[in-house]
Amino acid sequence: MGRASKREQIAEAAFRQFHERGFNATAVGDITAAADVPKGSFYNHFPSKESSALEALRRYSATLRFELLSETDAPPLQRLRAHFEFLGQDTVEGGFVRGCLVGNFGAEVADHSEDIRQAVQSGFGAWGTQIERVLLEAREAGDVDRTLDAKGTATFILSAWEGTLIVARADKSATPMDAFFRTVFDVLLRPLPAGPDPIRSPSTLPSS
Repeated sequence: MGRASKREQIAEAAFRQFHERGFNATAVGDITAAADVPKGSFYNHFPSKESSALEALRRYSATLRFELLSETDAPPLQRLRAHFEFLGQDTVEGGFVRGCLVGNFGAEVADHSEDIRQAVQSGFGAWGTQIERVLLEAREAGDVDRTLDAKGTATFILSAWEGTLIVARADKSATPMDAFFRTVFDVLLRPLPAGPDPIRSPSTLPSS
């Protein structure tokens, strides 16, 4: 297998550095040192640190395992839970130091860079759409209340997850994640008890 190109080395190092240290705490020199390339090489491939951050967001999106949401061999809510369980496990195994790169950049850089703000907005929008599709499937299958607002609920779940990661990183504990899973899957997405079929209920049956 051939050696990665210098651009690939720099892009991958930037992704790792931004995810572990944040945007402001990461200097171009940190990226090139991590990539083991001369500092001047950075600007041969990226016009600015901001442009390498946009590439880092694209790379991060590829790690979120959206395929767990679209697989058809499991019920929709089971797929949704598996998606967030994967992300939670990744956070735990990472020692609660990285969190979500999209959320990190949204909190740290979005007010100061319109390009990054738009990329964060787009990332959350695409993610929310995937969650919404799963919720629509669950609604059609009768797994959740048929009046569930799939779009609004997807936005809420994603927002709740981002907040969960912040608290988990502050606590260095998975306890906030446990609360997320209980609240989302055992309360918010719990189907209402099945009532009598209105067509076949005793009050609508013809009298004998």
